Amino acid sequence: MHRNMGNLLKVLTCTDLEQEPNFFLDFENAQPTDAEREVWEQVDLVLKDARGVLDELQAYKGAGQEIREAIQNPSDEALQEAAWAAVVHLVGKLKKFYQFSQRLEAALHSLLGPLTSETYDDPTQHLEREQALAKQFAEILHFTLRFDELKMTNPAIQNDFSYYRRTLSRMRINNTPAEGENEVNNEMANRISLFYADATPMLKTLSDSTTKFVSENKNLPIENTTDCLSTMASVCKVMLETPEYRSRFTSEETVSFCLRVMVGVIILYDYVHPVGAFSKSSKIDMKGCIKVLRDQPPNSVEGLLNALRYTTKHLNDESTNKTIKSMLQQQ
Repeated sequence: MHRNMGNLLKVLTCTDLEQEPNFFLDFENAQPTDAEREVWEQVDLVLKDARGVLDELQAYKGAGQEIREAIQNPSDEALQEAAWAAVVHLVGKLKKFYQFSQRLEAALHSLLGPLTSETYDDPTQHLEREQALAKQFAEILHFTLRFDELKMTNPAIQNDFSYYRRTLSRMRINNTPAEGENEVNNEMANRISLFYADATPMLKTLSDSTTKFVSENKNLPIENTTDCLSTMASVCKVMLETPEYRSRFTSEETVSFCLRVMVGVIILYDYVHPVGAFSKSSKIDMKGCIKVLRDQPPNSVEGLLNALRYTTKHLNDESTNKTIKSMLQQQ
């Protein structure tokens, strides 16, 4: 998915933030070991389709004009039909994106199993010895934040879908056969509607999935999951703020990849950890992470700063450090 990953990650060997990273996690060329292969292949099938989903979402223009013309000319049957045909086609895409979110949720579950198991003593060993799975985890996070950035800047998605539902219910009242109704039945329409109603639907999917993973694995200490996330966040931060590491990136794309992964794991950590990412007991150096974001060209990180401002769970808690709040609030 990301060919120019560059020499991506150096990983911290413990959660002490002062420690320098001291082993190389090769996010460009990491190949699965025999132990990783089965899970890796399952997840790879999902990630292979992720690029196409992003391309389709980026190209999603919506049926705004057709809808406007149909509403302004309610008695013009041809315009009604044109709007309906345009929207039915687009709803097919929205359904496909929603179904992909369910596949992504399953893929994340598959990865969390090995990455948080008791096989190794700490999360750093997991990331060091299961590099191909760690890379896939980062790619899921990268996809998720990119999807949500595109969705948040495209109001047509919800407008198209609500027009579809309104028109469909009107057709039902009038007993008009609705071509395209089979595309999305009522129950599916409710689920799709809930999915897109969230500001960051893919992130919510991942957060819910991670929380569900923790609650389903009661014999696994929650720290196994949260420490995996905090270690990944620390890794990205160190890579981005250390010139000698950053200079090894083969493209700017790798920088944005790294930034997105860092923000994604912070948000997941904030949802899964009982007191979140912003408390004193958090193992994530939030000030350091925000500083790294602030040091980038402003246009390139506004979406990521907004994700931290508006999609985390604990930012506005009493216990959140005032400095962290004000660092995030600065425009």
